[in-house]
Amino acid sequence: MAEAVNPPMTREKMRADIARALRMAPDEFGDDEDLADLGLDSLRAINLVTCWGEAGLSLEFGELAEKLTVDAWWAVAERAMAKQARG
Repeated sequence: MAEAVNPPMTREKMRADIARALRMAPDEFGDDEDLADLGLDSLRAINLVTCWGEAGLSLEFGELAEKLTVDAWWAVAERAMAKQARG
């Protein structure tokens, strides 16, 4: 029986990573709050994209920059993971 492969990202991990970059607790902001308003600048966002890429999730910074919310970023991540799974 083949071993199940975990996705490179979960919504909870994404939220925790963003919270860490913002120096906040993951439950201190909503999924639809503007991350720039919370203090996420482009350097921190690029660092997140780089870390996620090193963990196996290739995301385009430009796609994430279109809307700075957890909801929007998770939608981009889900599409990227589905694309990667298809090969």
